[in-house]
Parts: sequence; C-alpha cells; structure tokens
Amino acid sequence: MDLKDIKAIIDLMKKNSIAEFELEKQDFKIRLKRGNLAGPASYEDGPAVPQYATAAPVAALPAAPAAPSGEAEIKSPMIGTLYRSPSPEAAPYVDIGSEVGPDTVVCIIEAMKVMNEIKAETRGIITAVVAENSKPVEFGQALFKIRPL
Repeated sequence: MDLKDIKAIIDLMKKNSIAEFELEKQDFKIRLKRGNLAGPASYEDGPAVPQYATAAPVAALPAAPAAPSGEAEIKSPMIGTLYRSPSPEAAPYVDIGSEVGPDTVVCIIEAMKVMNEIKAETRGIITAVVAENSKPVEFGQALFKIRPL
C-alpha cells in the first residue's frame, strides 16, 4: 500500500464520517483513527490518548541480540522523534525494571506529524533506556535494552 492509497482512505473516512479504519494484509497492518475534527492533536497538547493516525508494519523490528550478556535491544523501526510517555506530564510507558510483553507499548515515535506506538515485540525486563526523550532517533537505533524472559 502506498501513500496515495492511504490518502484515498483518509478522504473516504472524512467524506463518510468514519472515525476508525483498520486493514491487515500479510505483513502489513494500518490503523487510522479520526478524533477531534477541529484539527490534529500534537504531543504538546498532551492528551492521555492522542487523536492521530497510526501506520506501522506488523513486524516492525524484532528485538535483536546485543552484547554477550544475554540482553537484546528494542530498535527503532523508523526515523522520528522519540517520546517515552503519552504526554509531557504523564509517566513513561516503561522504565528500567519494567516487565514487558510483545504487545506492551514502550514509547511513541513521531514521524511526519503521525504518532506511532512502538511495542516491545518480545517478552522481557527493560534493563536500560538508551534513547533520550524528545530527541530524534534513526531507523535501527537502539531505544531500550531488554533481558528476555
């Protein structure tokens, strides 16, 4: 699915007052949500559940083995700005010592005004926070270190 198809879906959602759309095909999944029709929400607005569209591949980047210590890394599946919490006032999604599962959201990466929830993709305990909050991250950059369970 390319950007033109996504824009067409968004236009149909607007025209038909559809609030949520989800499509899953093989290794691709897209979920679009429309919230407040006055305009898009931004991270600075600080809603507990931001109103934005998300689009991410189903199998982003699996946790890859890091050092011989048995730790793995949760890596960034995209370029963007990392946010460790859903709003500036909220507690981080995870911290050192947090136990996570494959579907646990560990952070948000904002890319082109779209907030993308990043999931752990593995079960384990967070042992280090590598990336800095509110700073740019690169594709494949380590965000967290995790000890698999």
